[in-house]
Amino acid sequence: MEIAEKEKISLGGAGLKLEDLKFDNLALRALPLDEVKENYPRTVPNACFSIVDPTPIEDPELVCASDTALAIVGIAPEEMKRKDFAEIFSGGKVLKGARPAAHCYCGHQFGYFSGQLGDGATMYLGEIVNKDGKRWEIQYKGAGKTPYSRTADGRKVLRSSIREFLACEAMAGLGIPTTRSPTCVTSRKTKVVRDIFYDGNPIREQCTVITRLCPTFLRFGSFEIVKPEDEVTKRAGPSANNAKLSEKLLQHTIKTYYPDLWKEHSDEKNMKPCYLQFYKEICQRTASLVAMWQCVGWCHGVLNTDNMSIIGVTIDYGPYGFMERTDPDYICNHSDNEGRYSYKNQPEMCKWNLGKLAEALGLCVDVGDTKKVLEDVYDKTYQAAYYGTMKKKLGLSGEIADEDKKLVDGLLGVMAETGADFTSTFRSLSKCVRMLATTGPLGKGDKDEYLDELLAKNLASHKEILEALKPSMPMQQLHMLVMMARQQPSLVQRFPQLITDLKKLQKFQDFQKMPEEARVANASKQWTEWLSIYRTRLLKQAGADAKTNLPKAADAMDRCNPKYILRNYVLQEAIALAEENDYRGVQALLKLVRNPYLEDPKDTGLTKEQLEKYAGKPPLEAAKIAVT
Repeated sequence: MEIAEKEKISLGGAGLKLEDLKFDNLALRALPLDEVKENYPRTVPNACFSIVDPTPIEDPELVCASDTALAIVGIAPEEMKRKDFAEIFSGGKVLKGARPAAHCYCGHQFGYFSGQLGDGATMYLGEIVNKDGKRWEIQYKGAGKTPYSRTADGRKVLRSSIREFLACEAMAGLGIPTTRSPTCVTSRKTKVVRDIFYDGNPIREQCTVITRLCPTFLRFGSFEIVKPEDEVTKRAGPSANNAKLSEKLLQHTIKTYYPDLWKEHSDEKNMKPCYLQFYKEICQRTASLVAMWQCVGWCHGVLNTDNMSIIGVTIDYGPYGFMERTDPDYICNHSDNEGRYSYKNQPEMCKWNLGKLAEALGLCVDVGDTKKVLEDVYDKTYQAAYYGTMKKKLGLSGEIADEDKKLVDGLLGVMAETGADFTSTFRSLSKCVRMLATTGPLGKGDKDEYLDELLAKNLASHKEILEALKPSMPMQQLHMLVMMARQQPSLVQRFPQLITDLKKLQKFQDFQKMPEEARVANASKQWTEWLSIYRTRLLKQAGADAKTNLPKAADAMDRCNPKYILRNYVLQEAIALAEENDYRGVQALLKLVRNPYLEDPKDTGLTKEQLEKYAGKPPLEAAKIAVT
């Protein structure tokens, strides 16, 4: 995970008009379609897609467009100036060759099988084959009801749409496999009612439509439509036990998105070795993907099987978040009361989801065989990807040794213990390396200027840590539940947040008792010890020519450690402006997150003061922002 490779696409005038895009909707030809043509909520058996029509929004206007995302499918930058551009990219006009449809899938949500889910607010628009012969599925998100909308309205609002639009482009800028988002279009007239905090205070919000690009949006849950009745939830997939459909979907996936694998095995009568090899590859891709997330401190928030890509890219940006104050228990989704999808749990949850995919493929390949593959390759792939990337972030090279793993683990431990900002601390380490090249090893009693700056700029203050440790429940309610749980222990299972809050309360009370001077002294001691080991390791690697080799290592670190991420409070500032019909904040952030590794990105429209603020740890009030 380093500076993203530059798009091999010209943005300077070359490209296609929208009418000249080459659609080839292979999925709709290869996979079974819903026989019912009417669009109403229902169970859809024995089909992968339902044909639908988007519902236009009134007077659509463009919030922002990503020219680099549009260029992936060859769309010329001049097309963004068309009068009907916003209309086309919000469902008001459907391009020639496109055929909107909604995908049927199931999912395990927070550990329990939920039965049929499907594209309730998303629509497959078609598959565009670009000039390089690569296939890209394009989707609307927020363009109205489908048979999978259940009781919802099929709409998305401005705040969530901006979050997903920017997240797609930010992750691409970081070099992490992701869906892309070419456009974000809103309406000031078409509105829906939303209760943002689920507190009985609904408001009317602007309907907004984004487009998304990915080679395919097939997911683990796509294969769960054939699942028989679940023993716990008593729900089944809408195409339960349909082995023919399962194999058709599996073969389409391998043939289209794993073509080398298909070419190697397609002549064989027994396809099970091919299926096992496919499963092995998706295990490896998923393990490598989540390792990349961990290395930038990014949390998905809703890692259900229906949000896991079958080609190993990041999809479905809901209540995501970049971890700011380092905390292994960080939860970005405030409705995840049990912390199932916390930062530290993400690798294991992805593995759990792969286990459910193995079960979903059980009609085509023995579950025992696939789960053996999972155990053989997942942990090994994850460890190699995680520690390999972390070593690069620390400027270290060579094979992954046990001492390097201890160095990485030790750093994360110190960062968590001292409340260090994840992104800005990693970014600052290159300064430590450059200073080491200039000064050499510190002698006894020498002033550690890097440490002083680290403690001043990157560590959370006493107030910030106390704010973060506050239980989410009001104190009176928490004490009441504790008293009730003593009389009725089973109550704890009904209120999983109770355990989390009690742990936080204990930490809060312990931390409150610690004098500030003692806290700073303790932090200084921990960092001094770790930095001593780190500097020794760097000098050992640099050898006799440290003054040349260390600056090179520092430069390489700056290509691995982003200076800018999508912090929640920065996003919220841009969203607040957009809700007042000022889209400049969104447009500026788009330019910024495209180049997160640059020290001084140009042409963002942001002042030097804003750039420095966005690169540093968040203000105290940012801790109060909740995303669900």
